[in-house]
Amino acid sequence: MHPTLRPIPFHEVELQDRFWNERLETVLRRTIPSQHRQLEQHGYFETLDVTKPAPPLSIPRNEHGFTTQIFWDSDFGKWIEAASYALRHERDSTIEAQVDSLVERLQAAQAADGYLNLWYLGREPDQRWTNLRDNHELYNAGHLLEGAIAYHQATGKRTLLDVMERYVDHIRTTFGPEATQQRGYPGHQEIELALIKLYDHTGDRRHLDLAVYFINQRGAQPHYFDEEATARGENPDDFHQQTHEYSQSHLPVRDQTKAVGHSVRAMYMYASMADLAILTDDDSLRQACETLWEDVTRTRMYVTGGFGSSEANEGFTEDYDLPNESAYAETCASVAMVFWANRMANMTLDRKYADIMELALFNGALAGLSQDGEHYFYDNKLSSDGEDRRWAWHPCPCCTMNVSRLVASIGHYFYAASDDALAVHLYGSSATTVVLAGISVHVKQTTDYPWDDRIELEVEPEQAAEFTLHLRLPAWCDAPAVTLNGEAVPLEGSVTNGYLALTRTWHPGDRLTLHLPMSPKRVYAHPSVKADLGRVALKRGPFVYCLEAADNPGVDIHGVSLPPTTGIQEMRSDTPVAGAIVLKAHGLQPDIASWGGELYATSTPSTKEVALTAVPYYLWANREPGPMTVWIREDGPRPGASTD
Repeated sequence: MHPTLRPIPFHEVELQDRFWNERLETVLRRTIPSQHRQLEQHGYFETLDVTKPAPPLSIPRNEHGFTTQIFWDSDFGKWIEAASYALRHERDSTIEAQVDSLVERLQAAQAADGYLNLWYLGREPDQRWTNLRDNHELYNAGHLLEGAIAYHQATGKRTLLDVMERYVDHIRTTFGPEATQQRGYPGHQEIELALIKLYDHTGDRRHLDLAVYFINQRGAQPHYFDEEATARGENPDDFHQQTHEYSQSHLPVRDQTKAVGHSVRAMYMYASMADLAILTDDDSLRQACETLWEDVTRTRMYVTGGFGSSEANEGFTEDYDLPNESAYAETCASVAMVFWANRMANMTLDRKYADIMELALFNGALAGLSQDGEHYFYDNKLSSDGEDRRWAWHPCPCCTMNVSRLVASIGHYFYAASDDALAVHLYGSSATTVVLAGISVHVKQTTDYPWDDRIELEVEPEQAAEFTLHLRLPAWCDAPAVTLNGEAVPLEGSVTNGYLALTRTWHPGDRLTLHLPMSPKRVYAHPSVKADLGRVALKRGPFVYCLEAADNPGVDIHGVSLPPTTGIQEMRSDTPVAGAIVLKAHGLQPDIASWGGELYATSTPSTKEVALTAVPYYLWANREPGPMTVWIREDGPRPGASTD
């Protein structure tokens, strides 16, 4: 295995990319300011003064006695994190003042012993740490901690970081293996990722050890969540989710082989397991991650890089259970997959991880944010009757800040390096400078990717130096071609696990050209995915496409078919977004007028030809409402299929 790569931090990557700069500018100018307004309008800031009587609940308790206000702290943390990433791109006095005000109030709310949870401090001060299964104290702490680290990195201000380090000290004292400590761990995983970031930020090994403890303790018997339920006077069997698979605590993490339960919790946990596998050289965690990866991506992943098919548990069900109309596919789950896949790619330098990172990023995650930057999808259906609308806010707004913090830090996922190698995971106009083999090397991409398939790379070491450049050749590309200084680079024997490795003495002025043909492709689901039998999806490059009523007037989106012999053409269009590539084809639609008035008949309906336009899935629901589908009926046998 190659030496583990370290990601190049996003603030060391200059984005010059048309595609990502548009998304980034939208997040900086519109999304983050509008999220602050929404937090204010929905009463979040009223919870910060824990010395006053708590105001009435804004979000009533549900049938299980639960209200999402319990994890409002996490929304503060994610907003601070996203705002901090924005400040790394461009200092903004208004946003900075808003963060400072929030930090001041969080500092004032902190208890003398370091504890900081606004729900418990303001409403149930005597019930701290009594319900880790349901009430998100450690999850909230994790997101606040990530926000504190990001804000310190962005501004040098460490007030919130000091507050959160005091809180982490309190958590470390409370939980652990000693007789005086609780054996608990988070019901909703997340703090593990934050503690690993804190370790990376401070170098303090105690933070890494606490993350290791939470991962190792998970699923141990006797089960902690049952014990704490009994201590609260409840019957553990009355747990409304019925199973600890919901929180992936049914087994120790190294014994888990199936992706189960709440999909976001799972993805956060898998990402932290990958981190710990790297940082502690734990091969058992690496093997567990690889086993779980195969299960997720081979049996439980939507073609869009969405995860979690059921609203009931916001997560996974059975193998190949991937309904389209009722798909949950929470935006947060695709964001979390980007986190996990990036870590796996850096650990193994295997294309299969970076390919899924790209898939989830360009489709499942980006679909959660509107073009105007102020409307969202929590769940991401793959088929709609036209009733689905993006929302301006949500009783559980986790996805709003999750997608904005991802976009604001997108440069983090482009490059990774070791002492003598640089890997390019994602393509897009960008530049970074990294030290390789002791020499400063400037690398610049120029491209209109993901719309265009040509990428120019300039490699500018300060002086001649030998190192390796790894270039991902995506699995969706059938015939990649590479030239170096105008000469064709033979790929045979130089590609390992989907990455072209160019080891040579590089000189100032070296130029590479990648050609990654993006011809439209038909994609079919495993035969066990019953929802997609007899249907086809369309892809081009990293994008999955869909049919949307706005582009197909007069077409029955759900009744039209795309015969297997029909050609698919690509065309540049300024609708629904300037410079996008849309796909054009001729489909067949039942001729309702010729059917007559009978409900049933002994012959198939006649059809008529209609023109079809498919657009990238992430762009749907940004115009007038209407039906949409990713999976299109495909009448007749596929090319090469048996006709017996």
